[in-house]
Amino acid sequence: MGISYQTVSMDFKKIFQMNEKLFVGLAGLASDVQTLDQLLRFRMNLYELREEREMTPKVFTNLLSNMLYEKRFGPYFAEPVVAGLDENDKPYLATMDLIGATSSTEDFVVAGTCAGNLYGMCETLYKKDMEQEELFETLAQALLASVDRDALSGWGGVVHIITKEGIISRELKGRQD
Repeated sequence: MGISYQTVSMDFKKIFQMNEKLFVGLAGLASDVQTLDQLLRFRMNLYELREEREMTPKVFTNLLSNMLYEKRFGPYFAEPVVAGLDENDKPYLATMDLIGATSSTEDFVVAGTCAGNLYGMCETLYKKDMEQEELFETLAQALLASVDRDALSGWGGVVHIITKEGIISRELKGRQD
């Protein structure tokens, strides 16, 4: 997180775990990221109280899309990425723009200031049906190669891999120069 040419924070949290099989990443303005996280948690809790079940990634994506569309005339400056496992433990990926237009896919999605770099790296390195270690290595290479070429993206990242058995999280350190 930065202001003009100054670094304010190197470890600002942008990825939030919503339940055991669901994460949301929010690239954008720090205050809007924190506000969206709090609102999403509030609405998720209301849903779980009313429905007496956990929210699936598809339902969560619709909730988030509706929240963003409600503010379309004064939008939150955040580009969400939703990742998780559905009821059948199949991967679910979706991203949206500032006003909630959703794009779901089966391979990869990117967002943030280095989205162009990330997209190129992901297209080059991604293959279908990768094992956990191979997927981690691919994500790490794509993330670090892209972040190193974009001063606004920070100095590293965190990779979360969601599996049926649990979540594997690893921190990556980028160049500090």
